[in-house]
Amino acid sequence: MFDGPQSPMTQTFGLGLFQPPTADDFEALEAFFAERGAPVFHEVSPLADAATFELLNVRGYQPVEFTSVMYRGLEGQEGQEGQTGNLIARRAGPGDTEACARAMADGWREAGFADFIHAMGRVYAASDGIDLFLAELDGRVIATGVLSLYDGVAHLAGAATVPDGRRRGAQNALLDARLRFAARQGCDLALVGAAPGSGSQRNAERNGFRIAYTRVKWQRTCVPRRDAERKGRDSLAMP
Repeated sequence: MFDGPQSPMTQTFGLGLFQPPTADDFEALEAFFAERGAPVFHEVSPLADAATFELLNVRGYQPVEFTSVMYRGLEGQEGQEGQTGNLIARRAGPGDTEACARAMADGWREAGFADFIHAMGRVYAASDGIDLFLAELDGRVIATGVLSLYDGVAHLAGAATVPDGRRRGAQNALLDARLRFAARQGCDLALVGAAPGSGSQRNAERNGFRIAYTRVKWQRTCVPRRDAERKGRDSLAMP
């Protein structure tokens, strides 16, 4: 997937899960990203074919990010989104797009992704199969979450909370609201990703999620010696 050179979604998904990858596969993928001026990232499940990891090592990759992929069933989760005091978690409506996009941007501003996340908030709101959820405190949007549904599986993502709205239970309320909504839509399984040991992982565990596996993002950080030598020979052979 290419979503711009700086996008965290510019990477491959499912590498090695459906068939053993080959060196030619890697060369084609690396050329795809190089032609677009993007770094090469692969998010890889530990369930991938063993050849995947051999080639990642041979071709100059190193792990740069870990994600706990978590799941839970949704039986008995149906109900109405709740309200806790002045905090309300609900599905966003057509008129909430800009407020949600701003809150998402503010939540990621410290990490340097504010402009990108603001644009993504608008994309989420306009995309079929994706629902935005928001948490309001005294009428102000302080947190957001994203929900996508596919084939009975609810994927929860896009968690963001404005700095002065943290530690108020907003993400916990959003998690509950999305799970209830997904159950009413007929989903029987929920999926969420979180940094290992993070507050997000602990919050998910308190809400019944369990770790399925740890996913690793790999980045190509150097060109193997034989590739560099081959490229050098090719450049010398050029007229």
